[in-house]
Amino acid sequence: MTYTGEVKVGGPADVHELADLMISKVAVGSMNNNAYLLRCRATDEQLLIDAAAEAGTLLSLIGDDGIASVVTTHRHGDHWGALAEVVAATGARTLAGADDAEGIPVTTDVLVADGDTITVGRVTLTARHLVGHTPGSIALIYDDPHGHPHVFTGDCLFPGGPGRTTQPAEFDSLMDGLEAKVFGVLPDETWVYPGHGNDTTLGAERPHLAEWRARGW
Repeated sequence: MTYTGEVKVGGPADVHELADLMISKVAVGSMNNNAYLLRCRATDEQLLIDAAAEAGTLLSLIGDDGIASVVTTHRHGDHWGALAEVVAATGARTLAGADDAEGIPVTTDVLVADGDTITVGRVTLTARHLVGHTPGSIALIYDDPHGHPHVFTGDCLFPGGPGRTTQPAEFDSLMDGLEAKVFGVLPDETWVYPGHGNDTTLGAERPHLAEWRARGW
């Protein structure tokens, strides 16, 4: 089956099968959050990105094999609503950006800084600190050795623009980070998995960077 990344709350997960990694995307909660379960195909170790809501749905997706880790992309409550329950059920270690951990009411075991690597089995993700939507938001990049990169952007990048900011300085910071650490180093084929809504690619968004700058959001 072809992966589209189009999921609905209450509906099934969509699974992106890569050579070394399986990515299952599910929509949960009243704010239509995306949660992503990553499974290393060599070891079957699993990692969850954003235990956003609906712990039962997430635990069903995780299955009997459990998870080794949960990464929270940022401190906003709609991205960690099921974190405590998922961690209690699985014993997973928790990871979050160092500057957002204090805003997440579940102890963060690993404070993540820009450039840190996070592993799931034999697969390595690289964290990029993007300041603006929150002080400690992180994106996770998987540079697939068998194909194009994949990036999990939380609420920092969506189809049609960057994530919400409340001050011009925050917007400028987020755009600077996206241009330097995401658009500036990754190719157009890079697949983008956002914190809400449908997926996109950097190639689809790149032509609009100047437009986003001009409009200020």
